[in-house]
Amino acid sequence: MRRRINGKQLPEYGLRCWISLAPGQLAAYRKVCGFADNGLLPATYPHVLAFPLQMQLLTARDFPFPLLGLIHLGNRIRVLRPMGNVSSVRIGVQVCNLQPHAKGATFDLVTTVDDLLGPLWEAQSRMLCRGVKLAGEPPSQHLPKADNLGEVACWRAERDIGRRYARVSGDYNPIHLSAWSARLFGFPQAIAHGLWNKARTLAALSEHLPAANIEVTVQFMKPVLLPGEVRLLASAGVQAENCSCWAAASCSICWATGSPSPEGLSSGGSAPPRRRSAAIRQSCRG
Repeated sequence: MRRRINGKQLPEYGLRCWISLAPGQLAAYRKVCGFADNGLLPATYPHVLAFPLQMQLLTARDFPFPLLGLIHLGNRIRVLRPMGNVSSVRIGVQVCNLQPHAKGATFDLVTTVDDLLGPLWEAQSRMLCRGVKLAGEPPSQHLPKADNLGEVACWRAERDIGRRYARVSGDYNPIHLSAWSARLFGFPQAIAHGLWNKARTLAALSEHLPAANIEVTVQFMKPVLLPGEVRLLASAGVQAENCSCWAAASCSICWATGSPSPEGLSSGGSAPPRRRSAAIRQSCRG
């Protein structure tokens, strides 16, 4: 595995393949992340399906950055249609949008999921590689601000949740597996996987969010140390209608926009849907 930077040019090609879903793996993922079996794929589950193809791209000989040390800054997913009765999908991955950053350079890892009817789901993960020097100024970031937060849920992030998530996701990053392996990378103890945090949050809100035509964005701010208690806070009740959720948080931030109705996908020039707003924040203590 490459251990140093060997260029500043992202590959221009992408990878695609068809895969079949494994019911046993899906059931195990639901259990680890807290999702009920409602007949739909969890909104975060396609990340698991795409992980092997993502790793194939990020470890290719012409990929310029080392895999170990890449930092996941943020993630955005869009569920385009209800993900029910899905047995096989086509996964697509590519990288793009290389930009300067105060600590190196960032790029987007873009993932798409299609079924026989067409586009189903897409995601964009913002990744940071430290030490890369690019010309230009880093783009400014404006994070949303949330006030009047109240607790809506609380759960325990157990000491072994990193290992349990690794078994269902295939992502065996050492910083999530044990205190010993995490210390090799500068962490005092193991930390929860960011995508587990996102999945667990969406599981807690699953009854209040639409099944499709929704966008969920997370910025990973601080790690959740294991073991620890996670509290989910919101600025307002999230309704099962057109919703806009946004937040600023100590461990991660998450916001979502969307409409539960299929018509929302093709509203054309009609008036924008009425929106409700909420903020989601995770704060954690050991």
